[in-house]
Amino acid sequence: MTDRVEFELVSPERLVKSQSVSMVVVPCSEGDIGVLPGHTPLIGTVRPGVVDIHEDGKVSESIFVSGGFVEVTPERCTLLAEEAKAVGDLKQDEAQARLESAKKALEKASSEIDKSNAEAEIKTAEAMLAALGVAPTAH
Repeated sequence: MTDRVEFELVSPERLVKSQSVSMVVVPCSEGDIGVLPGHTPLIGTVRPGVVDIHEDGKVSESIFVSGGFVEVTPERCTLLAEEAKAVGDLKQDEAQARLESAKKALEKASSEIDKSNAEAEIKTAEAMLAALGVAPTAH
């Protein structure tokens, strides 16, 4: 058995990451899961949050994802993300503006679908701010 797991992160636009890693931690709807070589197979829903890639016992890279799905096998972890961006590339003012826009969309929402979409966008923006270590501010 190898001491590495193949990790692939795919967004609608491109293949974001494809590499062999020691461990990857994925924010799933039921909680964070740490994927090591030999992991039990599973398919899960990914919530907005940060994917941490581990090398040599420490986090080597952090990538924000806005949600999606993950498939894990003993050899591989494949994450299909709606949106993916390096945490270092996130900007507080953009995340805050996204949150305010989503809150306004929720206030104006007239259908259950519009409400659900606005609520999902609020969760994504709040997770972005959390990834930056910032509490959302009200305007």
